[in-house]
Amino acid sequence: AVVDLEGRPLAVHVPNSGRLTELLPPGAAVWIRRHDRPDERKTAADLALAEFAGALVSVDARLPNKLLAAALRGKLLAPFAMYDAAQAEVVAGHSRLDFRLTAADPEAGEPCWVETKSVTLVEQAVALFPDAPTERGLRHVRELVGLRRSGAGRAAVVFVIQRGDAAALTPHPTAHPAFAAGLREARRAGVELYAWRCAV
Repeated sequence: AVVDLEGRPLAVHVPNSGRLTELLPPGAAVWIRRHDRPDERKTAADLALAEFAGALVSVDARLPNKLLAAALRGKLLAPFAMYDAAQAEVVAGHSRLDFRLTAADPEAGEPCWVETKSVTLVEQAVALFPDAPTERGLRHVRELVGLRRSGAGRAAVVFVIQRGDAAALTPHPTAHPAFAAGLREARRAGVELYAWRCAV
């Protein structure tokens, strides 16, 4: 993206593969994060936040994994509080899933495979995912279904809503009908679905 920084155009990296059309129309106010070593990057900064309807929205799709990892370490999320270790980027089938959670005490529960999704689109207080087709996201959901059906443990999708104005979340069938259908199938197969919003 190109931002106007004090009257000068500056190319910035947008760390999000979504469309973001409602958040980034021409003239939108945004916050950028400068790189420590700009000479090693194609751009001097990342686009970090967008101002929307008087509030800030995080557009960095890399953050949800970090946020979830921190919450897991702090045992802040009741559905996962029994786990002591979170292995990241775990190969499952033909995919890499975000986390595999394990408990030191085998009696505490079976392992849990977790895929994290970044959500930025909210309409009338309802968060919608995805905002663009996501074949990768659909593949991950199908891997979780396979793991659950094979008896490999629990499986969960965690939607991290990177804004504070959502009261609910639903799949976005207009953006990607197959993902919405895949998520419904996952729920029927016993994949757990969670959504947490952020105070940005």
